[in-house]
Amino acid sequence: MSSRPILTNPARLVWTTVAAICVLRGTAAAQDTDLAARLSADQAKTEQLSHRVDMIANRSGEMRVAQIFGESDEEKAARLQKEQAQDSSIATLNQRVGDLEETLRRLTGQVEELDHRVGEFNEKLSRVRKEFDYKICALAAQQLGAGTAAGEDNALPCGGTTQQGAAPATSAAAPPSAGGTIHLAPPPGVLGTLPRNEVSQPPANEMASIGARSQFDVAMNLVAKAQYAEARAAMQAFADAHPDDTDLAPRALYWVGDIAYSVQKDYAGAARAFLQELKSYPQNEHAPESMLKLGQSLISMNLPKEKKEGCRALATLPNQYPTASKSITDQALAERKVHGCR
Repeated sequence: MSSRPILTNPARLVWTTVAAICVLRGTAAAQDTDLAARLSADQAKTEQLSHRVDMIANRSGEMRVAQIFGESDEEKAARLQKEQAQDSSIATLNQRVGDLEETLRRLTGQVEELDHRVGEFNEKLSRVRKEFDYKICALAAQQLGAGTAAGEDNALPCGGTTQQGAAPATSAAAPPSAGGTIHLAPPPGVLGTLPRNEVSQPPANEMASIGARSQFDVAMNLVAKAQYAEARAAMQAFADAHPDDTDLAPRALYWVGDIAYSVQKDYAGAARAFLQELKSYPQNEHAPESMLKLGQSLISMNLPKEKKEGCRALATLPNQYPTASKSITDQALAERKVHGCR
């Protein structure tokens, strides 16, 4: 048998101690490694927190500096540039709104002017038609030897061409030839003739009225034939020859001004005619419309003084003629707006 050394108790104790020390060192090394890893993670977190604290501190410092010393030049320039861009956009929008409002006002004035002119044309057409209806009836009465006045015997129902209660004109028939009999329009159920000496002769003032009516009818006939230059001259001649005829003379002057303004574009001549009508016959039936056209004629002359007078005429119209039609007063207001009257 081979003999093996038998360890004594002291030797065994030494080896056991060495083994225990090795085990303890391995365990300590593992624990040190784990502790180092944990310390590294905690250090990384600490560094992150420290960085965030530094950033917050820097921002707080910048805010405190801005509050103390104000915004920087770059920030101020950027803010001013932004405000200027906003102001420019607002100004552009306001200008566009103003342009649209001005265009709307101008179009409204033009529509009102066209509406007024259409109404005026219809009124003129109706008046001319009545004039010619009366002329036809008067010619028929002349051929029949009858009168046209409502109170006459055997009168034809021609009616009047004037307004505001003016009496209709009498017949323009010439005096019958001497001797013999004349035929009258018979009353209902009666036929026959009357001797000449039984026919009453019209007074001298009625004869003068007959002459005035004939002259006015001739002038109106020229208007209907669109012979405006001749019609204007005839109307002016009638007004000059019959200034006491408060029914037809103002109408003749109105036609003089209307032809000059609407057809011939003679604004100075139109203004003179309307002014003569308003001064001589301020309360005639055409007075409100004549004042409107007086203002329009003066403004259309494109002279500063005349424009001022025209604006004043338009502004005076509602007070001067409170019973004027709404279309005339509205047209006067629209004209003042269009031409910038104060």
